[in-house]
Amino acid sequence: MSLTKPAKAPAADASAQPPQRITDRGSTRALWYLVPALLVFALFLFYPLGRSVFLSFQGSDLFGRPSGFVGFDQYTRLFTDSGFWTVMGVTLGFTVLTVIPSIAVALALALLLHQKIRGIRFFRTAFALPFAYSVATASVIFGVMFNQATGVLNGMLAFFGLDRVGWLTDPAWALISVSVATVWMQLGYNLLVLSAGLGAVSEDVVEAARLDGAHGWRMQRSIIMPLLTPQLFFLLVTGTIHALQSFGQIHILTKGGPQDSTTTLVYSIYEQAFANNNSNFGYASAQAVVLLIIVVAVSAIQFGVLERKVFYR
Repeated sequence: MSLTKPAKAPAADASAQPPQRITDRGSTRALWYLVPALLVFALFLFYPLGRSVFLSFQGSDLFGRPSGFVGFDQYTRLFTDSGFWTVMGVTLGFTVLTVIPSIAVALALALLLHQKIRGIRFFRTAFALPFAYSVATASVIFGVMFNQATGVLNGMLAFFGLDRVGWLTDPAWALISVSVATVWMQLGYNLLVLSAGLGAVSEDVVEAARLDGAHGWRMQRSIIMPLLTPQLFFLLVTGTIHALQSFGQIHILTKGGPQDSTTTLVYSIYEQAFANNNSNFGYASAQAVVLLIIVVAVSAIQFGVLERKVFYR
């Protein structure tokens, strides 16, 4: 009877070491690195947010100082004020008129600029230029263009024998005019994001689609558009937040007028708290809290509903 030696267990790899736990000393050092960022957030985010919530439950005297706890009176006044719902309607209209067109126009331009034609780099640079302009600079430029007496647009209408239009003084046109200016301001950034997305599309996928007979609009709809859904979703979320927080172009072009036709929720907060020597900080803070809830709710809905349709490669 032959005896065989039992097989030896494989030697443990000397280089394989158990994961080291983070020591208390290491975690303390990491927290110290976070202190500067936490201080910035506390000073410019957490404190203003907490102060706004606090003021929304306070009354205000003539100088804007808290006069005492009033509970939900500011919110009751807010939601029973017909003017507030008018402001909400303007805010909704401004958001729809700016977010969807700015993404749609940028997408159309990005698809056109992605073609291999002569001089395409010049057109890419030209269409991306709006991204280099500040809100104040672009608003002043559009203010000159929309001027009823000397503006370029009304000059063109007069050349063709048409009546001049009060682009910024007519309630029927003011919100549309401000929205057009905002779309132009957003166009450069949206175009850059979508162009980057198109540049990341795999040529192998496009070539395989061509071999399967996909050309023209079918190629754009069935292949390119699904591959761009991450960029489109990103622009939709950030564009909506930007529209809800827009202030500069409204203040420069119309100051909320005419007849409050361009008074969005952000501009209403400014009017209640600072404009015309107002210091109704309690009511303005209640509006700010409502704006925060709207931004969070809309973003949550977009992530909960639309993100499911995003194709992450």
